[in-house]
Amino acid sequence: MIEQQHPLGTGFGARTTAADVIDGVDLTGKRAIITGGHSGLGLETTRVLAAAGAEVIVAARDTNVATSALRDVAPVTVARLDLSDLSSISAFADRMLANGRHIDLLINNAGIMACPEMRVGPGWEAQFATNHVGHFALTHRLWPILCGGSRVICVSSSGHHASPMRWDDIQFERGYDKWLAYGQSKTANALFALQVDHLGRKEGIRAFSLHPGKIFTPLQRHLAQEEMVAAGWLDASGAPADPTFKTPGQGAATTVWAATSAQLDGLGGLYCEDCDVAPVAHEATFVGVRPYAVDPDEAERLWTLSCALTE
Repeated sequence: MIEQQHPLGTGFGARTTAADVIDGVDLTGKRAIITGGHSGLGLETTRVLAAAGAEVIVAARDTNVATSALRDVAPVTVARLDLSDLSSISAFADRMLANGRHIDLLINNAGIMACPEMRVGPGWEAQFATNHVGHFALTHRLWPILCGGSRVICVSSSGHHASPMRWDDIQFERGYDKWLAYGQSKTANALFALQVDHLGRKEGIRAFSLHPGKIFTPLQRHLAQEEMVAAGWLDASGAPADPTFKTPGQGAATTVWAATSAQLDGLGGLYCEDCDVAPVAHEATFVGVRPYAVDPDEAERLWTLSCALTE
């Protein structure tokens, strides 16, 4: 797969917006599920796909908050889903399977970043559990209604450059580092997309992961202003200071492009950024994709672990 991991020359770029990439695309009759589709980049993704005619189901932990955020977006259905709770995932999937209708787009968008140490389920580290394990369980359960032609999109991050899979301490039982935990979870997102594509392509399921770019959204809610100033994201007054940050519309563009673009027909398992396939990065530059995040052996190993965790 790594031999296909190179830019296509799509004509889009870092400043392309989600509206730009959806222009001329008719999604009438298509059904999409977007986790966290009521906030940040997820909200922009929901808005754009719905405007293109898709029937969108927004999966959210707090349905009241989601319904309020989406009051001006139609047609959208809100359904409860807590990605840190396997019973909630099962209940959501059971509702979708009972309906029996095909899902054309599954956008695994929701996530948390650099949070204080938290444990969920049977003691799982929260970022790995929420960002990866929850989406693994959801996709696995929805598999029957993805077959026959669908795209599964996993929102990863350049943060994956911070850490490969930590096979000797996945759950950070020997000391917690919020950025390494985030990095591992984002590597897991990329590897998960790779394996979904490997296992699903014969059934018409293709999958992609992506880095949306740096955008100010509620994802930063666990970061102190002082930390963002030190990183150069904000100036001393708290105003945005990094010109490489994108608007929400630009940040959602790669998600929407990966989900809908004909430029990706016949491809899958690739990591994307700036509305194109990303190049391989052999050093931790936070641009492109690290080889360990598109390694099929690592992807298979993660799949096996994820099955064991959720069985």
